[in-house]
Amino acid sequence: MPVRIHRDLPKDLDVAMEAAQKASDVIQSYRKQKKSLDIQLKGRHDLVTKADLAAEEIIIKTIREYFPDDAFLAEETADDTELTDQRTWIIDPIDGTTNFAHDFPTFCVSIALYENKTPQVATVLEVSRGEMFVAVKGQGALLNGRPIHVSDCDSHDDALLATGFPYRDLSLVDDYLKLFKRFMAETQSVRRPGSAAYDLCCVAAGRFDAFYEYGLAPWDVAAGILIIQEAGGKVTDWTGGDDFLFGKRILASAPGLYDYMKDAIQNEMAEEHWSQG
Repeated sequence: MPVRIHRDLPKDLDVAMEAAQKASDVIQSYRKQKKSLDIQLKGRHDLVTKADLAAEEIIIKTIREYFPDDAFLAEETADDTELTDQRTWIIDPIDGTTNFAHDFPTFCVSIALYENKTPQVATVLEVSRGEMFVAVKGQGALLNGRPIHVSDCDSHDDALLATGFPYRDLSLVDDYLKLFKRFMAETQSVRRPGSAAYDLCCVAAGRFDAFYEYGLAPWDVAAGILIIQEAGGKVTDWTGGDDFLFGKRILASAPGLYDYMKDAIQNEMAEEHWSQG
């Protein structure tokens, strides 16, 4: 049976953490033993390795041992990206595969449970550092068992931002780089670690003050969304709406910086780029 990190946390989270740790062990075995990764391209810049496939397999196997009737939406095996009211585990076995393939140390296992299309529990395990971010709806967010909270930053002059560069859809890049330039000029700096799941968790922990990106899939953000929300942060799409799981445009921020971020995005990005539609 999985080991509880806190007696009040539910079995769902215990199982998610057990699955994440098993996946991390698989990933580390490929990394440390320098096993052949058999790197393949799903798209021009979209990699998949043997480690992704093996990690996803162990995650699903572990969860099914406890919850055989649950559904799954997993990056490497998903047939579609629809979410029903059924209990559904949204899984990214390695968020940051390109980093992993180059042995650059920011890549995560991301697991979230959604029910009635609402996140219930979430865990993101940054493999290199052994940082386990978790959240339960209505119970707050933790990093390695300690509570975390978003920053109290309310001035862009003091803000450290995070973003990502999309690798599937480059149609927005010209405006996106204008937005990047603005943030370079108006904030303390912008970072791009290469894992959206980790970026979201760093906002939740107060390391970054806000994160924005486009072109993301639901498994990239499903767990981080709940962790941000339970850490006191705000998550929307670029219009300020709630189409951030499937809408491919996300803004996650400390509350005091949110209006600045949304206004900057809408001022620099053409209106047709604000939402997926």
